[in-house]
Amino acid sequence: MATTAGLTKHTKLLWDRIGEVRGFAPQEQLAMLLLTVSKDKPSLKFVKKRVGTHIRAKRKHKELRDVLAARKD
Repeated sequence: MATTAGLTKHTKLLWDRIGEVRGFAPQEQLAMLLLTVSKDKPSLKFVKKRVGTHIRAKRKHKELRDVLAARKD
């Protein structure tokens, strides 16, 4: 996995490209649906239940919010 230094440019590029191709998992789609109707807390709780830890849930939640913001523009 990634070292303490974080992702390399190449790895980040690959992960972004894979994300574009594969789309979103059903649980990610539901979390984004909750975010679109301004249900931030239930969305975070749902994501936390799926990914396991609060830190990972916050990261995934932020990622999904950023995707929705990019779609809006």
